[in-house]
Amino acid sequence: MSFRKISGASSTEMSNLVIVVAGPTASGKTALAVKLAKRFDGEVVGADSMQIYEGMDIATAKPTIDEMQGVKHHLIGFLSPDETFSVAKYKVMCEEALDDIISRGKLPIICGGTGLYIDAVINNTKFLDGETERYRGELEKKAQNEGIEALYDELKRIDPKSASSLKLTDRRRIIRALELYYSTGMTKQQQNEQSHLEKSRYDFLLLGLFPSDRDALYSRIEKRVDEMLEAGLLAEAERFYAEKRSATAVQAIGYKEFKPYLDGEASLEECVLRLKIETRHYAKRQMTWFRRYSDMHVIHLDESYDPAEKAAEIVINKRGW
Repeated sequence: MSFRKISGASSTEMSNLVIVVAGPTASGKTALAVKLAKRFDGEVVGADSMQIYEGMDIATAKPTIDEMQGVKHHLIGFLSPDETFSVAKYKVMCEEALDDIISRGKLPIICGGTGLYIDAVINNTKFLDGETERYRGELEKKAQNEGIEALYDELKRIDPKSASSLKLTDRRRIIRALELYYSTGMTKQQQNEQSHLEKSRYDFLLLGLFPSDRDALYSRIEKRVDEMLEAGLLAEAERFYAEKRSATAVQAIGYKEFKPYLDGEASLEECVLRLKIETRHYAKRQMTWFRRYSDMHVIHLDESYDPAEKAAEIVINKRGW
């Protein structure tokens, strides 16, 4: 059944609708996006800064062929881990994918947990062509030579609001915040304010998948980590370190936690526990990030109904189908 048959709307009315499925890791975003795509004749566009890389399958929980269930996915596993990437590039490629999907009469569904990527698209953030990649290289070099503390102090001077929401351990996000500033001349808040002056050509419907009980999410995370280990996560991490992949790739959650074990400095049990703790911390940061969206429809994981059915109800009501 096609999307238009379900909607009963004209192609003009429907042409700009984009569903966004966001939420913390292990919340079931992929499963929800696939169910919506199958129901409304859609295609999924990834919004995960680590799933973009080839070969990083287990650590990033990249959807398998079985999990995709025949639904076409975009912006997943297309980039070598040795190549540089930026939020500016993501925005361009995401909009190209959205336009392609819409042009074929299908419903685009952005799905992922990288808030910066999703922000850039829904806020229509503007970037200077070619500048972000140049600044990222310079900032990475400065972090290596002077330490991340120097960049954090720099961010505090330039953009204290962004700095206050980050910790020294948030190396990648500190660099990205500075990258955004130097490539546009504006802080993140100023960019968002400026972007809102030029409304996006898409009509976004935001769906947030969240647990009512945080402990329930943490249990899902622990189970996922155990399943990843059974699937070969340790071997994948060992291969990436052996191949001396880029600093960005090996800093993915699921790789860096095993470095002490691979170096003979910690037991496997200690590293697995660290991975579970770091993943919980990451999920907490994601929930904090996405709860900033006042127009997001929150779907709780522990409710009596199927999250996919609730999400479909929201989509249908959005358009009055």
